[in-house]
Amino acid sequence: MTQKVRIGIIGLGFGAEFIPIYQAHPHAELVAVCQRTEDSLRRIADHFGIAGRHTSIESMLADPEIDAVHINSPIAAHAEQSIAALNAGKHVACTVPMATSVEDCARIVKAQQDSGKSYMMMETAVYTREFLYAKDLRDSGQLGRIQFLRGAHMQEMAGWPDYWLDLPPMHYATHAIAPLLALGDREAESVRCLGSGRVNHAAARGGPPFAVETALFRLRDSDLAMEVTRSLFDIAREYVESFDVYGEKESYEWQQIERESPVVFTGEDGRRVDIPDYADRLPASIREYTTRGVYDATENQHLSFTQGSGHGGSHPHLAHEFVTAIVEGRAPFPDVYAAANWTSAGICAHESALRGGEEIDLPVFARPAADALSGVGVHA
Repeated sequence: MTQKVRIGIIGLGFGAEFIPIYQAHPHAELVAVCQRTEDSLRRIADHFGIAGRHTSIESMLADPEIDAVHINSPIAAHAEQSIAALNAGKHVACTVPMATSVEDCARIVKAQQDSGKSYMMMETAVYTREFLYAKDLRDSGQLGRIQFLRGAHMQEMAGWPDYWLDLPPMHYATHAIAPLLALGDREAESVRCLGSGRVNHAAARGGPPFAVETALFRLRDSDLAMEVTRSLFDIAREYVESFDVYGEKESYEWQQIERESPVVFTGEDGRRVDIPDYADRLPASIREYTTRGVYDATENQHLSFTQGSGHGGSHPHLAHEFVTAIVEGRAPFPDVYAAANWTSAGICAHESALRGGEEIDLPVFARPAADALSGVGVHA
């Protein structure tokens, strides 16, 4: 490959974690960053030596030197910013979730189809070292036929921005849903979900009432079902983004405590397993970022590293997939259709919980006959 994708990053909280990854990637050039707060923009851009600086997304999208944008803004802005970027002819990477409504997921799918540009939801859970290990078990045939899948994402959101207080647990469930659907190699078809318990702050401010939402999904064109549990507040539990996959020959179970190792069962015999880092699957120049973030000092460490162990080493894998998919003119993984299904699964699950567990069918985001991207649009 001799082409370089010219990238702009929108949002410099979590987004700053990706700056040195794109700067070091052999097929990327980080040309600009965008942050509304000028002092923060100047401090971060100065630190990393970035010349291109924008205080509005409109300004960044108008820049003809930018091929692709990586959106790291608050959840409520994901849909409109993704659509605006696709309509401006930019390839889009966006942190999870894709949107907060099924209608907005459909709008993003249409914008991607109309533009011919790449859209990738930057789902960390399908690039963690744990997921890559389980995927290898599946691909090698060691699991045998997959019989059931289960996932959970339990997190105490104290200390995060206030908008999290009004977010239904299942509206941010892709970290638990995505690895199950990816391992099952299917989309979610329908869901029944129950809410359980009460969130303490809901009585005073309204909003989603449930402390926990737990759902059963049926997978499309499959005899598989899967279970997902999600919580955001008022649950005594160490942070966990976990998945379990049960096969006829072997099964993989996430550890109960983070400092332990996961378990693989062969028949009824279980053993702890050591998970490799998988940095060797990346260009040498970005391998170091599987084990450390930008802000390694204790006082500056991003919450994704203090809670969640840096998303399992996934950040450089995500950036690498986004860049190489553009250069190769192929759809990334996950593409816009997988992102829409994974996100809608949680949205429909919450709606089911509000309806007392009524079964809800997910929308079908139809893939065209040919998924080839047009107008790769990168600079040599």
